[in-house]
Amino acid sequence: MFYLLVNIPANAKWTQNGVTIAGGHGIVNNTNQLNSPFGLFVDDDQTMVIADVWNHRIIQWKNGDTTNGQVVAGGKGNGNGLHQLDRPADGLIGKETDSLIICDRGNRRVVRWSRRSGTTQGEILIDNIYCFGLAMDEQRYLYVSDAGKHEVRRYRLDEKNDTLVAGGNGKGSGLNQLNEPRYLFVDRQQNVYVSDYDNHRVLKWAKGAKEGIVVAGGQGYGVL
Repeated sequence: MFYLLVNIPANAKWTQNGVTIAGGHGIVNNTNQLNSPFGLFVDDDQTMVIADVWNHRIIQWKNGDTTNGQVVAGGKGNGNGLHQLDRPADGLIGKETDSLIICDRGNRRVVRWSRRSGTTQGEILIDNIYCFGLAMDEQRYLYVSDAGKHEVRRYRLDEKNDTLVAGGNGKGSGLNQLNEPRYLFVDRQQNVYVSDYDNHRVLKWAKGAKEGIVVAGGQGYGVL
């Protein structure tokens, strides 16, 4: 998940070649390496946190430092201890609590790790959820995709209540359904964009809507 609200001019010019800013040195577990990176979050100061799936960790890369990252959660092998992660799929920075919120996919939970120096373990925020993607809106509501229940829910951190915002009508291809939702984006109007993985489409769910609108794909599986 890439979550950064920016305004890109219509006449913006893009460079023809990209520049490696993280990883690119093989797939072992050194701090200059990544192994199947999934979700990506970029903060206002261009600090990146990356879900480094098969290294079972979240690694942070500071703006301007393309040499090495810093392990900020996990990295102790896959497991279900509070000091461990298992195939994390996504993560973001919670500014209010100065913490990392992580989709700990293999452990079927969402966890929070303090960003303070010396932190060695996290705490469970949500359990029994096959989470895949995370997003946070400007009101600091947390959105989580549940690929097992084929739905997206909105949470207020540190409160027990949650709200269904997309899917929730079983696995399927109807406009009121999802089929293994993965990554999310939430705009300033709290519209939720969902990558509906096994339906090969992206849906937009307006705030309070009972069904989504196809904004990309939706024509079946395609190949080049």
